[in-house]
Amino acid sequence: MSILRTVRGLALACHPGPTVAVTVLVTALAWSTGRSPAGCLLVAATILTGHLSIGWSNDAIDAARDTIVNRQDKPVVRGLVSRRTLAVGAGVMLVVTIPLSLANGIAAGLMHLLFVACAWAYNLGLKSTAISWLPYAVAFGALPSFVTLGTADVWAPWWATAAGALLGIGAHLANVVPDLDDDLATGVRGWPQRLGPYARLIAPLPLAAATALLVIAPAGAVGVIGWIALVVVAGLLVVIVAWRNAPFLITIAIAAVSVISLVLRGDALV
Repeated sequence: MSILRTVRGLALACHPGPTVAVTVLVTALAWSTGRSPAGCLLVAATILTGHLSIGWSNDAIDAARDTIVNRQDKPVVRGLVSRRTLAVGAGVMLVVTIPLSLANGIAAGLMHLLFVACAWAYNLGLKSTAISWLPYAVAFGALPSFVTLGTADVWAPWWATAAGALLGIGAHLANVVPDLDDDLATGVRGWPQRLGPYARLIAPLPLAAATALLVIAPAGAVGVIGWIALVVVAGLLVVIVAWRNAPFLITIAIAAVSVISLVLRGDALV
């Protein structure tokens, strides 16, 4: 019974929503650029192990802070898994993701390891600084090149890198907004916390800019799918602005719509 409890705790502590979403979307993007089935499985394993290390390290590092504010959404606070187990799991996944990353090719692997390094730097302290947005921008900006370097040994076009960085910044803002009060109570003073209530209103701006780039910038006509994507994302952005406690999954949905529209035109990346 304790084993099942620990497994459940590990599953919840990995931040399953973002972990599954980013793994699926990046794998789909790799497939759309012509990656083989085996290559797509490698991409999925690479992204998944990297995200497990990030999610588990985040909850392990923040365990004391989460306990102070009684974050019942956190498995450590609920007693489902120990801080030590999360720390060990994060370390194991970090070790595993290194050879998996490099198996995609040296350049591609370094792009993914840059993503992981940025996320760990955020967890280890940058989240409490005025440049807390920077690790997100660099990390997500590197993902398109991780895909293109592993598929065709070319760098991603500028608009894909810029859109990835903008999605990362928007995701950072939207992810932090629901926890602003808890963060301030425990001394976390990152960029969103310094913005205060304005963070919720600013968050849609980089997401909107990223969507526009992903839909309009690739060569060729925008097409019906592109216009539909823009309309859907516009509606979701309105929800974020109007709903004070809009769930982070809405941000994931915006990113998903944007990336899916690009997946359908994956050859534009390479």
